Amino acid sequence: MNKLATADYIVFLVYFIIVAGYGIWIYNRKKQEQVSSADYFLAEGSLTWWAIGSSLIASNISAEQLIGMSGSGFKVGLAIASYEWMAAATLIIVAVFFMPVYLKNKIFTMPQFLSQRYNDKVAMIMAVFWLLLYIVVNLMSILYLGALALSGITGMSITFCLCALSLFAIVISLGGMKVIGFTDVIQVFFLVLGGIVATYIALNIISDGKGVTAGFHILTKNTPTHFQMIFKKQNPNYIDLPGMSVLVGGLWIANLSYWGCNQYITQRALGANLKTAREGLLFAGFMKMFMPLIVVVPGIAIYYIMHTHPGIVNPSAMLTKTGVEDPNKAYPALLGLLPIGFKGLSVAALTAAIVASLAGKVNSIATIFTLDIYKKAFNKTASEQNLVKTGKITTVLAMVLGLILSLLIGDALMGEGKQGFQYIQEYSGFVSPGIFAMFLLGFFWKKTTSNAALFATIGGFLVSILLKFLPNMVDLSPLYSIGWAVPVVHDQVKTVFEIPFMDRMTIVFTFCVIGMAIISIRENKKGIETGKGLEIDKSMFKVAPGFLVGAVLILGLIVALYSVFW
Repeated sequence: MNKLATADYIVFLVYFIIVAGYGIWIYNRKKQEQVSSADYFLAEGSLTWWAIGSSLIASNISAEQLIGMSGSGFKVGLAIASYEWMAAATLIIVAVFFMPVYLKNKIFTMPQFLSQRYNDKVAMIMAVFWLLLYIVVNLMSILYLGALALSGITGMSITFCLCALSLFAIVISLGGMKVIGFTDVIQVFFLVLGGIVATYIALNIISDGKGVTAGFHILTKNTPTHFQMIFKKQNPNYIDLPGMSVLVGGLWIANLSYWGCNQYITQRALGANLKTAREGLLFAGFMKMFMPLIVVVPGIAIYYIMHTHPGIVNPSAMLTKTGVEDPNKAYPALLGLLPIGFKGLSVAALTAAIVASLAGKVNSIATIFTLDIYKKAFNKTASEQNLVKTGKITTVLAMVLGLILSLLIGDALMGEGKQGFQYIQEYSGFVSPGIFAMFLLGFFWKKTTSNAALFATIGGFLVSILLKFLPNMVDLSPLYSIGWAVPVVHDQVKTVFEIPFMDRMTIVFTFCVIGMAIISIRENKKGIETGKGLEIDKSMFKVAPGFLVGAVLILGLIVALYSVFW
């Protein structure tokens, strides 16, 4: 069992004092002012481009990346980095096309966009959908995977780690988006520094002390199957990353929905002007390009070390209580190799990632509940002070609910050798296609009706569930020849043909768009109201020369990386 030395505790304490102290300082600077709901939930006009970019990364890179994605790196390899590199391209699209629409129309929340574009019924249904998704999938998974990792590194009980993380996140969250946004800059510093140290030591072990470059060369040479970006259907991991779908299919839907139609993410930029918001998103895009170095390579490194350096990593450290190899334990196993002091730094980095994401998530939950449910359905005349108070109460209740769910069902959903990162992606994918279809047509097709949006919301979700359980009802083996179904062994006995969830998202998205188009065209002929519409003009989508240069550089890096590791 791993334990921290005194020096590790000192390093961690320094991290805690810096983050907490800086947060308190920012909070006290505004304490005497009359805080409005826009200031509390969005930090309106306060965040700089570097704070926005850092907050985006700190909120995104959490337990599901450091633990879940490292675990996927251990099992799948570098191909899982597609989520990071394609996200960088997605951030450019969001900055150019999505953000101008939001800011021009003074959109503060995603349900507000739906209310303004469609109607209050669509907005209320989606507000409830988002709250359930954020709490049951995202909040719970971040808490559980983070506590699992900290428990494995420190030797403390997972229950204690769950409670400690929840409490720390509540303290940060109660200060509002301004405190979260600026403390995230420090969180990112510790996150990146700790990740680089862990990767450096792992590669140095692989090269027997000859350096990082030599270690990476050995790693790529001796684990070639872990450095393939595009899988063929015969690959056992095709079910998670189905070939070209990561470039031209479902991954775009997942990313555009996550980065462009997600309160948790867009909230960071909605309080800024367009120039600042775009620069922040571009900065986040650059950081995403380098994230695989600290969230994927460590998982591959542990895989290699376990198979070539017997005794360095205890094989039992990678097993569950029932003896199943658990990919989620790859990153904790790596941190267990770090020397005294550096382990404390890495624990601080891991804690920073977890707490930043938890704080951002509960702030988004509080924002949606307060502004889109409480204010509209329960107290339409609520004062600014009342809204802020409601937001704080919601923050605490959401975190407590996430904690309870983690304790009750976290192990059942993400334990026993399951890939936590893939769990999050698949179950988020139940609603992503419908959400993206609803936003995309709402943006750029004025004839889209409210009933069509409802169809995408409810119909898309139901079709996603149908496709998930379809293999238990129908033999899908004929789809194998075109790569849309692959054999999966259930319970080590029964083999069924399943549709990879990325391809399911493509199918559901296509179904939603076609259905929305048919409904809208029919209702347009009947003269049914299409909604209030949005203020859009072509000039909104022009970008500054500096932004264009940065975008081209990111896209060039993506092309180069896929060319090298195809």
